Amino acid sequence: MTTVPDRRPPDAAETRRPARTRLLWLLAAVLASAALMAASVAFGSRAVGWSDVWAALGGADATLEQAAAAQRVPRTVLAVLVGAALGVAGAVMQGVTRNPLADPGILGVNMGASLAVVTAVAFFGLASPVGYVWVAMAGAGLSAVFVYGVAALGRGGPTPLKLALSGAVTSAAFASLVTAVMLPRNDIAGSFRLWQIGGVGGASFERVGHVLPFLAAGFAICLLSAKALNSLALGEELAAGLGERVAVARGVAALGAVVLCGAATAVAGPIAFVGLVVPHACRLLAGVDHRWLLPFAALLGAALLTAADVVGRVVARPAEIDVGIVTALIGAPFFIWIVRRQKVRAL
Repeated sequence: MTTVPDRRPPDAAETRRPARTRLLWLLAAVLASAALMAASVAFGSRAVGWSDVWAALGGADATLEQAAAAQRVPRTVLAVLVGAALGVAGAVMQGVTRNPLADPGILGVNMGASLAVVTAVAFFGLASPVGYVWVAMAGAGLSAVFVYGVAALGRGGPTPLKLALSGAVTSAAFASLVTAVMLPRNDIAGSFRLWQIGGVGGASFERVGHVLPFLAAGFAICLLSAKALNSLALGEELAAGLGERVAVARGVAALGAVVLCGAATAVAGPIAFVGLVVPHACRLLAGVDHRWLLPFAALLGAALLTAADVVGRVVARPAEIDVGIVTALIGAPFFIWIVRRQKVRAL
């Protein structure tokens, strides 16, 4: 999957970062993620003191505060894992397509996974949590192929704008189909709400355990593809001249992204814009080397989704705003800014 490459030589300041600078930013990202994880456990509809947090981590749940802290711990872990998965998947998708607008949500991949799960539950009685993951990955993969195929039609091939438009239309169509499947099923409509918006509420360590092997596999595939993504960034001809098997490299990296998207959607629903915002922010800190970019994307993706979850719980006390809504409020203006940039043709 490729677009017309931009042959202009990249600016040195955009492609190189001193290792010391990268390490300092990486340390800052780790500290920020840790601070947000602590805030996620401590803040919400009910304020929780640190003594209650430690008591909850020790297994105590005698008071309301300690019970609240105990419920927030798996929720925080889930937000970190899903945010990291979506951040890495977005960076890989942008690298595979050389498209600055690529994102699991914008390209319809997340909503394709959501539709697959809803259809399997409503019509085939799917009830296995592990089955959710397999179905979601299948839906994500088919959706990605469909969007790319539609964008490839006509002159110019799959340009960034055509990919974004075909992905947006596909995502809207799939969202309508999810609603159509839900409407006649009042018996399970409440559980389907997750597949429309996306959120990390009601998390448990059991749910995390079901998707953890898939997320680990997706992360491993993507990280092992970092060197190949650097070669693909030079263009197909140069990558092939360097000995890279372009089709294989692109397919393996895309597989890793689809696994991450499917697993994240299976457990948290279709959360959009994390995969768009995070890679662009990471390039400002770490440059375009995917060996650095992907770890940064994991950390900043985890930090962004955790922060969005905290904001959603705090601003709407005693209720909460689903994290998918908060990320959309953050990501939509950023998407418009990216579209308006002059260098939107390719990475």
